[in-house]
Amino acid sequence: MATAAANALRIGDLLINEGLISREQLDQALVEQRSSGLRLGYVLVKMGLVQELEITKMLARQYRVPAVDLSKFKVDERILKLIPADLALKHTVLPLRREGRTLTVAMVEPGNVQVVDDLKFVTRCDVFPVIAGEFTLRTAIETYYNQSEAQLVNLLQDMELDDEVEVVEEEDDDDAGMALADDAPVVKLINGLLTDAVKRGVSDIHIEPFEHEIRVRYRLDGALMEVMKPPLKLKAALTSRVKIMSSLNIAERRVPQDGRIKIKVGPKVIDFRVSTLPVIFGEKIVMRILDKSNLTLDLKKFGFEPKAEQDLMRAIMNPYGMVLVTGPTGSGKTTTLYSALSQINNIDVNIMTAEDPVEYNLYGINQVLVRNDIGMTFAAALRAFLRQDPNIIMVGEIRDLETGSIAIKAALTGHLVLSTLHTNDAPSTVTRMIDMGIEPFNVSSAVNLIVAQRLVRRICSDCKAEHQYSADELHALGLSESELGEITFFKGAGCPQCGDTGYRGRAGLYEVMALSPELRRMILKGESTAELQRQAVEEGMLTLRMDGIVKIRKGITTLEEIVKETAGN
Repeated sequence: MATAAANALRIGDLLINEGLISREQLDQALVEQRSSGLRLGYVLVKMGLVQELEITKMLARQYRVPAVDLSKFKVDERILKLIPADLALKHTVLPLRREGRTLTVAMVEPGNVQVVDDLKFVTRCDVFPVIAGEFTLRTAIETYYNQSEAQLVNLLQDMELDDEVEVVEEEDDDDAGMALADDAPVVKLINGLLTDAVKRGVSDIHIEPFEHEIRVRYRLDGALMEVMKPPLKLKAALTSRVKIMSSLNIAERRVPQDGRIKIKVGPKVIDFRVSTLPVIFGEKIVMRILDKSNLTLDLKKFGFEPKAEQDLMRAIMNPYGMVLVTGPTGSGKTTTLYSALSQINNIDVNIMTAEDPVEYNLYGINQVLVRNDIGMTFAAALRAFLRQDPNIIMVGEIRDLETGSIAIKAALTGHLVLSTLHTNDAPSTVTRMIDMGIEPFNVSSAVNLIVAQRLVRRICSDCKAEHQYSADELHALGLSESELGEITFFKGAGCPQCGDTGYRGRAGLYEVMALSPELRRMILKGESTAELQRQAVEEGMLTLRMDGIVKIRKGITTLEEIVKETAGN
């Protein structure tokens, strides 16, 4: 501390000798400097007693290093990552450029050998120090490393926060982390993220911690987009706040946790399904938005082609049998099942569902949450359902032979069973069930219909325009010569309404395979997936790729989306 005081006096004397300040002004600045703990040069500039440029020039002569004007530098993000934010703030240093193994670093005290050595160790580079004004340097560090309060305020303003955000049924938590997570900016930031995502129609929010930054991304229309990088120092507080809101254990950071958040935005109540996962630099958080007001339960609005819709309606109106919906995670399987249930949800039927997790609460339907940790598995729930006089059963997913066998038994004994599987298309679902250990005669007898589905992005209606593809691009889709001249292709040019992506909203692609007597016979004979598909297409089934071509023909989506989401025949 004595060294710092002596250094301050030495700089003060130099400034007086240069005629830049008076003795009285130095005394005023020293009083402020002692109370604040800041460097004298910074205090003098802050008090407006001297121009920062004058101090910088004087110190450059003293240290015999170049002075730099930071306003003429735009630092590349890759260069910033060489020096962690906490180290940059601690030593007031900013990396400017790298040439080979030499890293130019702006510093307030370029003569501080210990700091230079620390930077060499961290960056694995030869450090070339230059001097910059402390006031300007601190501002630049805060701006580049996104640490300033002003930056956080700007983030919050960009999200146009609603004051009426209210957490519903938030449980109290006496943990010490509550104080940190209750900090006003953190609360506002999390509330802002939740409400902003709901307004934009986002399906998931990802909060991802890395070594030198936090990244927040939204999944909008199936694609992830980066929306912000909050200050790194808020990492622990952001995680704790989300955990508190979703009633999770904030002290447990070693294992994944699952919870729910319910917030009220104006008149709407929105559910968020929260998942935390330990990663090497903290915990990654993914929040799935369950906005019931956006849930479409009218199957006629899903975009099924006429024959596919008729086959599906006929299957779910059957008093018994099995209807399966397949596709990857996030392809809308659960929404399709909910919509099917809503069509048959009458006062005279008992509908029971086993779900992991329960995504939407539907009136008139008995929904059970599967909890494997206490033995409440899909199979256990199904056994209990059969003693509850059900008419219709929905199983969230058939994951194993035990669940599949009970579901098949229920479908064969007078119950309508709806469920999902993870397979690529409708015909391969049959093979998957047989591979699971279910007998072919049970599959052919019980299953009435299989739906395979995908979600593709819709072309934005505000910037939709005709588009010409090259012969190579068309060939990639597998169109025949006769079809090429019949299709007018469209694409979104990009506009403010769609965030310059050319897409807004999503549409479904559906492969609906109703099991005809011939298909049942082929399953009993053990025919291949390819043969089952060939027969189903002969009977009028559209494959996912064929349904995609129909959607292109109608101007709903683009060639790129169909190629990305479907396989060639």
